[in-house]
Amino acid sequence: MSRQKLIIDGKKKIPATNINGYLIDGPNIEVESRATPLCDVPPMNKGSQPTDGGFLIIESKDYEEFLEREPRAEKFIRRYVGAEEYINGKLRWCLWLVDATPEEIKSMPLVAARVDAVRQYRLTCKSRQTQRDAARPALFQSIRQPSTEYIIVPRVSSERRKYVPMGFLTPDVIASDAASVIPNANLFHFAMLESIVHMAWMRVVCGRLEISYRYSGTIVYNNFPWITPTVQQYLQLSSLAEIILEIRDEHDDMTLAQMYNPESMPDDLRDVHDQIDRLVMSMYGFDESWTEADMIGQLLLMYKELAECAGKN
Repeated sequence: MSRQKLIIDGKKKIPATNINGYLIDGPNIEVESRATPLCDVPPMNKGSQPTDGGFLIIESKDYEEFLEREPRAEKFIRRYVGAEEYINGKLRWCLWLVDATPEEIKSMPLVAARVDAVRQYRLTCKSRQTQRDAARPALFQSIRQPSTEYIIVPRVSSERRKYVPMGFLTPDVIASDAASVIPNANLFHFAMLESIVHMAWMRVVCGRLEISYRYSGTIVYNNFPWITPTVQQYLQLSSLAEIILEIRDEHDDMTLAQMYNPESMPDDLRDVHDQIDRLVMSMYGFDESWTEADMIGQLLLMYKELAECAGKN
């Protein structure tokens, strides 16, 4: 005798036909890690990793004093942004010495001291590769900085938010490995990523850091089943994405954390997100009455078909 399957959501008991590995009522499909996107979209990479013991990083409280004591270093200092800095509007900086000659580094005693500290730090690390990279201490260990404008995707975001705040940064802003980057992405990609359809996908297949969402390029982004828009849909989404960015600029007295807090999200920002959600749901053939669980069931089937086609090629 089979028992009624139930999904417990707080105090609610929701009848289910099949409870899969993601604990939702849907098909038994497991999303696997992929190195490249299933669909024809720009690749996502991790930001650059310093592995420097903190010596290439300049904290906000030290920035002015450092520049006062070492003014020639100004042209080698860049804004440094990860998830925490981007979402909470915190300022950090880094020494970006990719174009600095050895002579220039030696001419800046404070910079030279930090570079030497990086060398010594890397030599004490257990990783043999990091020890080898002590030979080039002026550089981040892994450099993946885009040379064009890019979308920054925080790798960790609060589970309370309906949307993970993403946005565009210029190549002179260095993305840390606490964020992911999508070079050559456009407004259409941004709108799709900030839609409730993509967020539903993210919430189910992503990892967790404690209870916060941990966005992974190899799991979340690379496996997301993108839909091909019509020209009109493409233009509509691009226009709405631009409006979101303009509204964020208008609310420059708020951090993204405040803007995307469900309790303090500005009405105009919420309205444009709602418009994007309705449009993207219609593109996928989803009814506006559908829950996220309903959407996920269909997205998993789309993913399975795409993955099977990719496996045959």
